[in-house]
Amino acid sequence: MHVATLNDWILTEQYLIEQLKKGDETAFREIVETRQGMVYNTVLGLLQNAEDAEDVTQDVFIKVFESVHQFKGESAFSTWLYRVSVTTALEYLRKKKRKKRFAFVTSLFGDDQNPLHDPPDFVHPGVQLDNRENARMLMGTLKKLPENQRVAFTLHKVEGLSYQEVADVMQTSVSAVESLIHRGRQNMKKMLNN
Repeated sequence: MHVATLNDWILTEQYLIEQLKKGDETAFREIVETRQGMVYNTVLGLLQNAEDAEDVTQDVFIKVFESVHQFKGESAFSTWLYRVSVTTALEYLRKKKRKKRFAFVTSLFGDDQNPLHDPPDFVHPGVQLDNRENARMLMGTLKKLPENQRVAFTLHKVEGLSYQEVADVMQTSVSAVESLIHRGRQNMKKMLNN
């Protein structure tokens, strides 16, 4: 009788992707289980709201399942997954802003709807208790950065991606990423000084 080794049970990412392209739900579950933490943390860093991040993380994996055929293997799967995560989170933020504007305009015309407000004191769950106040201020300023600066800064400083990895995700050059992070840091310093 053959005893299964750990290697018998480990599926390679490439194999999983090929199976996922065939619609294999087991491969999909495996990808979700191994990558959901990465996706959730990335989305949470951009959205700064745990409930929204959970919803968007689910949306990301639905998009992955539906669009895995677009993954050509020209970059690492994780790079493509980061790209899908960032794009989905930014789409969500844009849609949320449109809803807020509509709610505000509606309230001006006498409807009982109130504009939605983001919780003001978001702190990423990974922040140590003694650093919470600093993190709260940093996250508040991060939210105010222009979109590209916020994405580059979040991927590099929060997710720990290298400049090259951030460039791959954002489909730009390393020097552009360095510039975005530098300008983001300068903008954050100005906001914090004010």
